[in-house]
Amino acid sequence: MPVYKAPTGDARFLINEVLKLQDYADLPGFAGATPDMVEAVVEEAGKFCSEVLAPINLAGDQEGCTRHADGSVSVPAVYKSAFAQFREAGWSTLSVPEEFGGQGLPHVLGMLMEEFMSSANQAFSMYPGLTAGAISAILAKGSPEQKAKYVPKMVTCEWLGTMNLTEPQCGTDLGMIRTRAVPQADGSYAITGTKIFISSGEHDLAENIIHLVLAKLPDAPDSTKGISLFIVPKVLVNEDGSLGARNAVFCGSIEHKMGIHGNATCVMNYDGATGYLVGEENKGLAAMFIMMNAARLGVGIQGLAQAEVAYQNAVKYAGERRQGRALTGAAEPGEKADTLFVHPDVRRMLMDAKAFTEGMRSLCLWGALQVDLSHKAATEEARQAADDLISLLTPVIKGYGTDKGYDVATNMQQVFGGHGYIEEWGMSQFVRDARIAMIYEGANGVQAMDLVGRKLAQNGGRAVQAFFAIVDTECAAAKDKPELASLAAAVEAANAELKAATMWFMANGMTNPNQVGAGAHHYMHIMGIVALGSQWLRMGTAALSALASGAGDKTFYEAKLTTARYFGERFCPDAAALRRKIEAGSEAVMALPVEAFATA
Repeated sequence: MPVYKAPTGDARFLINEVLKLQDYADLPGFAGATPDMVEAVVEEAGKFCSEVLAPINLAGDQEGCTRHADGSVSVPAVYKSAFAQFREAGWSTLSVPEEFGGQGLPHVLGMLMEEFMSSANQAFSMYPGLTAGAISAILAKGSPEQKAKYVPKMVTCEWLGTMNLTEPQCGTDLGMIRTRAVPQADGSYAITGTKIFISSGEHDLAENIIHLVLAKLPDAPDSTKGISLFIVPKVLVNEDGSLGARNAVFCGSIEHKMGIHGNATCVMNYDGATGYLVGEENKGLAAMFIMMNAARLGVGIQGLAQAEVAYQNAVKYAGERRQGRALTGAAEPGEKADTLFVHPDVRRMLMDAKAFTEGMRSLCLWGALQVDLSHKAATEEARQAADDLISLLTPVIKGYGTDKGYDVATNMQQVFGGHGYIEEWGMSQFVRDARIAMIYEGANGVQAMDLVGRKLAQNGGRAVQAFFAIVDTECAAAKDKPELASLAAAVEAANAELKAATMWFMANGMTNPNQVGAGAHHYMHIMGIVALGSQWLRMGTAALSALASGAGDKTFYEAKLTTARYFGERFCPDAAALRRKIEAGSEAVMALPVEAFATA
């Protein structure tokens, strides 16, 4: 039976000693995040996810969702009680503004809860997770009346939310959508069309589902410039807030998927359904991207989350499974064999996982802090700087984080040998659930192109230049610490490779855009390495400070320093190879005629 224990100790270390959340107490929303409040949230969130959500993960995967003849959908039976407990405890309210019924706490705490939930039960976590994204879009672009009508009950998860973008003929290329919105005399719109791959599209967890739907008006431009965004409730809401008639939106079928079986991924049919315009006509894509950017950070967390739970199970198995002897001689002569921990290749996989998960957790929580600072920092300059950084790194957190998260999940399955391929051990589910994170909310190739095609050049390269400078400053400061000098040198070298790759794109991409496209994925991974390296420098610095003070768990801090050294030795050198792949250009990538790809 798979296990999961929320990494609350590491979370406290990051929040209190690396991010130092207490230093922001004078900013709006941070005053409530007192040390006692943070401790309570971390511990209780960890307890809820470890003790309530994780034990039903395997059962939910095995049962899946069921569509009935009337188009209704039932989620796994084991989800019902857990969701009621989730709602009653108010976990959905953590980072939502107080004026809409939230607690107004920093996004750092909300992001941490997302990680714990996704590790414990990714399919379950998607129901409230998508709702949070829908709330962000309505708060950003909705009218005061729409906010008042829909958001409070979405905050409490009495009503849940979705995002409806994809159609059978278009995924990333949203300009090709065919769903139509016809204006009605009462100011509403009649929405007609079919959407596919709609996570949480229909279910019985809540009494209403608030769909956010992309559609085109009859006279709209036939491109992305003609897309509008609409609120389309499953059940219409009366003026007094009570529920009215059933809307003309139904689940046509449930997708049969590789993983996340406990989440209802639906084909949704809109047959003249009543919808309400969000924001301006033909400006829907900008509104939806607010939701998608929030979702992309959440999906990056899913990559980390599946890596973490797979790692925990692999560590447990490696400590119990006895096979062979240590290369240097029997570690435990009194036993018939040594544990898997004596084998360097098993150690390699486990150390890769530890270095990634701890570094990625730090990056995600740091990113959540930038989201807060982009709105709440004391000066406009500080708000802009935070917004620049999180905008630059969102595709990295999503793309690199889920690529590596899937790699870790499969390597942790490998630690189990043949048992990892057997369903009852649970490792297969972690691999299957991790796989989707590389695909949805913009496939990782799209994330890479967003990074190199849009984010690098924005505002004359202001964000990436700021990132380079931050990393250089941190490397210079760490070089004076003997315990971190080798890591600092490795991160500095990786940052130099990133700078060189950036210059190569500038020199070669304008004349041939394929040069950028062929190297985008590699560039995203170099930036991921540098970003995690920067986080390891911060964690290493905090660990040294704690050791010097004699406070806390000495073993914990020493492990941080060892893992930091491992990251520098084993992750950072990859940056040089990736840059050389970028500089190989696109000629061989694009050379073959299409017919040459066919099997002879």
